[in-house]
Amino acid sequence: MLTLYFIIYMFMCLIGILVFVFNRKHLLSMLLSLEFIVLSLFGLLFMFLSMMNYEVFFSLMFLTFSVCEGALGLSILVSMIRTHGNDYFQSFSVLQC
Repeated sequence: MLTLYFIIYMFMCLIGILVFVFNRKHLLSMLLSLEFIVLSLFGLLFMFLSMMNYEVFFSLMFLTFSVCEGALGLSILVSMIRTHGNDYFQSFSVLQC
């Protein structure tokens, strides 16, 4: 039964990576695919730690850092929309101020 969950979470991670690679037009869709990958990795981590009878506090720390990553991504999205007027990833350049 646990191998079925591992296969499902690995498939979710693979689908998230494929969406991230092939759908690079909007920053919001890229952030959503990254959050989907993080969610599937959290499921894999939680299943692994539960199966090995380790403490699951590391998964809570992982979830905390992923929430911080999501908040930083949304702040970048808001600042990009304020400066450029859209969320197209091609219009974003690091060299511009």
